[in-house]
Amino acid sequence: MHLFSAMFLLLMLSIIPCEALYPSPEEGWQIYSSAQDADGKCICTVVAPAQNMCNRDPRSRQLRQLMEKVQNITQSMEVLDLRTYRDLQYVRDTENLMKTVDGKLKTASENPRSLNPKSFQELKDKVTQLLPLLPVLEQYKADARMILRLREEVRNLSLVLMAIQEEMGAYDYEELRQRVLLLETRLHSCMQKLGCGKLTGVSNPITVRASGSRFGSWMTDTMIPSSDNRVWSMDGYFKGRRVLEYRTMNDFMKGQNFVQHLLPHPWAGTGHVVYNGSLYYNKYQSNILIKYHFRSRSVLVQRSLSGAGYNNTFPYSWGGSSDIDLMADENGLWAVYTTIPNAGNIVISRLEPQSLEVLQTWDTGFPKRSAGESFMICGTLYVTNSHLAGAKIYFAYYTNTSTYEYTDIPFHNQYSHISMMDYNPRERVLYTWNNGHQVLYNVTLFQVIKTAED
Repeated sequence: MHLFSAMFLLLMLSIIPCEALYPSPEEGWQIYSSAQDADGKCICTVVAPAQNMCNRDPRSRQLRQLMEKVQNITQSMEVLDLRTYRDLQYVRDTENLMKTVDGKLKTASENPRSLNPKSFQELKDKVTQLLPLLPVLEQYKADARMILRLREEVRNLSLVLMAIQEEMGAYDYEELRQRVLLLETRLHSCMQKLGCGKLTGVSNPITVRASGSRFGSWMTDTMIPSSDNRVWSMDGYFKGRRVLEYRTMNDFMKGQNFVQHLLPHPWAGTGHVVYNGSLYYNKYQSNILIKYHFRSRSVLVQRSLSGAGYNNTFPYSWGGSSDIDLMADENGLWAVYTTIPNAGNIVISRLEPQSLEVLQTWDTGFPKRSAGESFMICGTLYVTNSHLAGAKIYFAYYTNTSTYEYTDIPFHNQYSHISMMDYNPRERVLYTWNNGHQVLYNVTLFQVIKTAED
């Protein structure tokens, strides 16, 4: 199989961008990460097949075609069985009538004089009642021909299966599948060992859906680890209270299977985040942060973010009451905002998720009104220079060293007006709300995979 040779092309020195986070069944490949250390150590771009990993194998296509044929034959047999049962019941119901007609014919043949006009009419009526039996018998003939065709198809299927078995030789297809699943498990385990890295690239946009107004936010849970597949959508940037919760990403794409949460307090901006089953958002016309628990549908805690500007005092360049931007990464929960003492420059605070208490604060020195959006990856704040077409990731602030640098990481702003951009550390993608479109970007991180020998 070409499958294993392809999977062993994992160790690469170049960066391979991911074009589709949710590949179609025909593609069947997912790209997770890539890196290379300064010493030229082997750092890999991990390419793992999806569950339909063998679908490119010609024998897999043959087997799928055979399964379809078997299914068609099964359905045909079921139709035959149902029709035969129905017709047999009809034949049984007419058995007594046939015996009556047969008796009258024998009597008429033995004693022709007994066949008077009345008896003749009765016999004629009985024969008329038997006429519907003729199409039933014709159907029997057609069904018999179909059975012959089905028998021929089954014989052909057996020959094809024998040919596939000979082609596979000593390989057990199920054994190969299990080996691929084992390798996939090892790759996912490798992904869990991936450390934090520096952002080096952003993929082309992946439009998931077009819904809602020009401004809004959407997200999945950012907690690591988490098996929560729900998707949340919040349309608008001020005085909104309605949060739509979809069961899966597929449901969100189709706009189905959702429930509604009505928040007790309206929100401001689009800088919301879901972390460990709770929604964190900025209360309208205040610098109060609220933690709303979805399952209990209740506010667990609310706390003022001391000194933080609000109500379009220090928004991003697009406005929209985006003064306070909450986000999460591999290191936890963060708030990005600014204050009057900081002269409108971006401030980063790491928050305690349970109490919303500020644990540590950094002054980046970058003016917030000059930023289009921002997001955290591995403790580093990345800032875009615009929310419009032509925007790029222009500035990075490293909280682990309290240093910054100017960057030049382009990305395609397809719909020309981004009002929300957040990183999800669990999926390692950027979620954006772009002019009424919900869009994803894959990211490429420069990172080192540590092994047991290291």
